[in-house]
Amino acid sequence: MAEFDTVIRGATVATAADAFEAEVGIIGGKIAAMGSALGAARHEIDARGLYLLPGGVDAHCHLDQPTSDGTVCADDFRSGTIAAAFGGTTTVIPFALQMRGQSLRAAVEDYHRRAEGKAIVDYAFHLIVTDPTEQVLGQELPALIRDGYTSFKIYMTYDDLKLGDRQILDVLALARREGAMTMVHAENSEVIGWLTDKLEALGMTAPRHHATSRPSAVEREATHRAISLSEIVGVPLLIVHVSGREAVEQIRWARARGLSIYAETCPQYLFLTEEDLARPGFEGAKCLCSPPPRDKANQEAIWQGLRDGLFDVFSSDHAPTRYDDPKGKMIRGTKASFRYVPNGVPGIETRLPLLFSAGVVEGRLDLPRFVALTAANPARLYGLYPRKGTVAVGSDADLVLWDPARKGTIANSRLHHAVDFTPYEGMAIKGAPVLALSRGEVVCREGELVAAPGRGAFLPCDHPEPAKRLRPPAVPLS
Repeated sequence: MAEFDTVIRGATVATAADAFEAEVGIIGGKIAAMGSALGAARHEIDARGLYLLPGGVDAHCHLDQPTSDGTVCADDFRSGTIAAAFGGTTTVIPFALQMRGQSLRAAVEDYHRRAEGKAIVDYAFHLIVTDPTEQVLGQELPALIRDGYTSFKIYMTYDDLKLGDRQILDVLALARREGAMTMVHAENSEVIGWLTDKLEALGMTAPRHHATSRPSAVEREATHRAISLSEIVGVPLLIVHVSGREAVEQIRWARARGLSIYAETCPQYLFLTEEDLARPGFEGAKCLCSPPPRDKANQEAIWQGLRDGLFDVFSSDHAPTRYDDPKGKMIRGTKASFRYVPNGVPGIETRLPLLFSAGVVEGRLDLPRFVALTAANPARLYGLYPRKGTVAVGSDADLVLWDPARKGTIANSRLHHAVDFTPYEGMAIKGAPVLALSRGEVVCREGELVAAPGRGAFLPCDHPEPAKRLRPPAVPLS
């Protein structure tokens, strides 16, 4: 009689702490045993020569997110989670966006409707707070945090999303009181607006001038200001999609002062540069994101931060806007100013293969660091650990087998998202996921989709670990 539903044999298992040889036994969607010579199972997986890693946790991605400018998010929860699984990710955390004037609770209910019956892997929600009214701060947000929506994002730029410093302080104070994690998009909106007006007056409107309108100082100043606001309230803060050296220096400065500042970066800051925004014609729009990609020296500063622990999380910031589409990058045509081009690049499927190839295979990162950045740390920071993000007895059997020797070339024609391009077209990679399990069920193997849409489950999140480690505020708050 079989002891296990599934046993995986022969793999090198990696967690954020170590790498070792072990067999993994699964019962009822959970890891039930780890060791050698485990008993019989109904299903056996021969993983000799492969790595067995926890499924990736993509803690920053946009799926079926409503917009205010008429653009359409190409990926819904079906196509987005299929692409995630084929890329080695078995948990996604996209954003429930509150439009100005909208109830935050209504935004969450709408997002659940968008997800229902579509996801093939598990998912949680971050919130995006754009309208922190007394009702939102006094009632809705505290209640949502208690219901398992324990992280939210705020913006310091974009006219329809940004908060002023006083509003940010109000949100941070609530995060302190309720035990939540705040993420911040740190760019100085006023400077961006001023530079954009000046550039347009000079006729400098091509996609490459998006980078001109957002120099490193714009990110540096806002990063420092966000850190300072966090210090005043005495609450942890996570700076998302850090693009280069100057913002990194601000985070190092904060850490040296003992502040609880966490940091995330993304593939575009390792594999793209501002030169990609200058691709011929309108092609640079495919690489337009905020903050923009920098230069090779800034790429190296990001790599150094990934190696030495400055960065806690490596996310995709998947923004699935189609290129050749009047509801996508070309919403105002190919002659439009960069200011009107929808921001963001796709990356939910390429995130892990790119980092594995350039990081693990090329010797920049070891396997435990790769696991920490892509699975364990995001699960910890957003209240999903140890259910997700590790290979341990009692954890969900969200597991991915990687072939470290498999070579390939990134081509949009072979990806599973609903976007009509990838900015990483033609990049050679080595190492690829060949099989993914979610709660013990195979969802894809060797290019074949096995799971049906709707099997993915919503995950209420616990209070994030950093929210339990507070500093005294710089001034009395009560």
